[in-house]
Amino acid sequence: MTSSPDRRGWLGVLSVALGSFVLVLSEFLPIGLLPAISSGLHVSIGTAGLMVVATGLAGAVAAPVVTVFTSRVDRRVVLVGLSILLVVADGLAAVSQSFVVLLIARLLLGIGIGGFWAIGAGVAGRLVKPASVIRATSFITAGISIATVVSLPLGALVSSLASWRLAFVIGGGLGLVALVLQLILLPSIPALQRVRFATLGTLLTIPRARLGLITTVFVFAAQFAAYTYVAPYLKQLVGVGPETVTLALLVFGIAGIAGNFVAGVTLSRSVIGTLSVAKFVLAGAVVLLPLLAHSVVGVFILLVVWGIVWGALPLGAQTWMAGASPNGVESGLALFVTTIQLAIAAGSVLGGVAVTQLGLAADFWLAGGVAVIGAIVLITLGFRRSNAIAPVSAATGPVAVVDSVRA
Repeated sequence: MTSSPDRRGWLGVLSVALGSFVLVLSEFLPIGLLPAISSGLHVSIGTAGLMVVATGLAGAVAAPVVTVFTSRVDRRVVLVGLSILLVVADGLAAVSQSFVVLLIARLLLGIGIGGFWAIGAGVAGRLVKPASVIRATSFITAGISIATVVSLPLGALVSSLASWRLAFVIGGGLGLVALVLQLILLPSIPALQRVRFATLGTLLTIPRARLGLITTVFVFAAQFAAYTYVAPYLKQLVGVGPETVTLALLVFGIAGIAGNFVAGVTLSRSVIGTLSVAKFVLAGAVVLLPLLAHSVVGVFILLVVWGIVWGALPLGAQTWMAGASPNGVESGLALFVTTIQLAIAAGSVLGGVAVTQLGLAADFWLAGGVAVIGAIVLITLGFRRSNAIAPVSAATGPVAVVDSVRA
């Protein structure tokens, strides 16, 4: 029977998991709302896409900065503070009357995301028994994975039924629930060690980790160069209405969740094979989308394929890093989060430039090219390293989701 302290620890884990879900949901919600926000605030689609860039850049800076400056602060206090920032950011976004105010709200959200990703994934080991740490961590990181794939269809659904502001109200409301649960359920989690800026580059001294970070840049940049503008693509190039856009993005999201489970099987056999194939398939799908824009059925098929491989790729990157990252080092998590957020921002910028200067079709072709380069880099350099992945320990952080998927 589960003891009372352990049960309380699991409730604390679930409160952090909800926080991670809402933060990532709030980060990617605007992707499904770009056309509505563009029209409502009288800015171009490319300019509206800067919301994703601003959040990513803020998150990239916040991950190491929050890690260092709060390394001696009780982790409960830090997580609660970041959840408060989430609620404030979504509330400000919901009432913003200008694009500048909306950008400020997104910057605040980015700070919350960067800090929460770097710290939240590591607290599971402080809340439950050692034998349960991996599964507890998987709950926290599952919130990140699920939010990534459901945020876009949710945003599109809200946009088709009501004002785009409602999406931020929903995000803020869920954030408030997470905040209350954390205040009630999280025990004191004293800081264990001081982190300095000089220690943040730990992963860069490990060749396998360097390759993992490099390939992570390519895959996230490629994904978000295209993903940021998939709703405008469906409306403008495919020419479907809001209801069909919502359905298409829902299909994409469900396929992404399924891709997590598929990756749980394929990654156990070959990490480098899974990542390489997924990158080439992603490239093929996004390149073909503009070419098949005349066929709604063809577009839906490509979105399913794209969703499946995208569901596998973040999990694959985390698994790769599991074999290279020092155990229990928040600085390592901070660097990984920074890399992801910078890649998201870079991809959104590339996509915005492509859309503004060359059109939507060119953006998808650019994204495909970036994905192919990433696959070639991984294949060329990856086989020089051992293809074996070190066992995932209880303190590995985000990568522990693999165990949940395999179970």
